Amino acid sequence: MNTLPKMAAACGALALTLIALAGAVIAGSQTGVRETGPPRPVLRWSPGACVTADYALTACNGGRSEVVALASDPPGPGECPVDTDDVLRVGEGRTACVRNFLEPHPGAPGGGGGLLRPGDCVSLDGREHPCAGSGWYGRALALAPAPETCPDGTLDTLQAGAQVLCLGRGGQVLDEGACVAEPPADVTARSALTRVPCDAPHAWAKVLAFTSSPGDCPKRARRYLRADGGYRPVTCLYVASQ
Repeated sequence: MNTLPKMAAACGALALTLIALAGAVIAGSQTGVRETGPPRPVLRWSPGACVTADYALTACNGGRSEVVALASDPPGPGECPVDTDDVLRVGEGRTACVRNFLEPHPGAPGGGGGLLRPGDCVSLDGREHPCAGSGWYGRALALAPAPETCPDGTLDTLQAGAQVLCLGRGGQVLDEGACVAEPPADVTARSALTRVPCDAPHAWAKVLAFTSSPGDCPKRARRYLRADGGYRPVTCLYVASQ
């Protein structure tokens, strides 16, 4: 009987079958590998990062603003560029200075946002308001370390953090020739004087000058208001109605 050749042929066929199956398993494992693209970039609060309208980090193909600098909280003088549109708190003791890619730029002088600078309009609490809106008290002429260092042309001052806002003409800030209504007897702040038209029936007095002391007031002055601090803190008044 020729059994050995038949057994050898059967074993060879079995070996080929096992090899073919092993190849199929290997091929299957290769086709089952999940292809991945390039790794996503890690978003960090750093200069050059992009920010959405909701103040979240995003890829720079969909952002509204760009981080232009990182600063302390609150930012110190000079830490944010002058064209900063907004300042965002991004961590303990850290802020991001951001600027919009497109207009509007609220950080522009008078725009109502960003950093306080000459030309900005502010309320009595020192907060910036858009000059095109209403409700602001005065317009910043300069920012100074103390009232006595404000430049000529300053009519009033406000404290804003560690800085003093030197206010010029505009808003409710009084200037020479302005008329005011009669204030309560205990007024010590110039901002408490209400500006009114000089021909109004409740016009009480006219501002003659701002001086450092009552003795420097013009002779026509019958009253004066001494403000608490401020640049030239004495307001000399000519009372038109008694």
